[in-house]
Amino acid sequence: MVRGEVLSAYRALLKATRKAFAGDTMMLNASAVEVRQKFDSNRHVTSEHEIQRLLEEAREASHFVSTMIVQAKLNERGGYEVKPSKDHAGATLEIPSEEIIRKSASQSKQ
Repeated sequence: MVRGEVLSAYRALLKATRKAFAGDTMMLNASAVEVRQKFDSNRHVTSEHEIQRLLEEAREASHFVSTMIVQAKLNERGGYEVKPSKDHAGATLEIPSEEIIRKSASQSKQ
């Protein structure tokens, strides 16, 4: 049962990064490596409580990537434009709060 939950969380996170970074090979590869490393580093965790905490982190990360990351694209005028989809934080660009930035930074250091 837990193995299935872990695989599901892993796949959901990879799917979110593939969608967020579509067309950006460097970011696609880097994000896939980062996700794999994070899951591999916790492969030997056996505590049910810790596993559930890590699964929740993975779900939050997947949601964050899906709703908060928008890939800028180079336009014909030489500038970059951002087009959030309907999935992105109400389809408006919002500046993340200090709490979200701190939480994201602390998770990426782990």
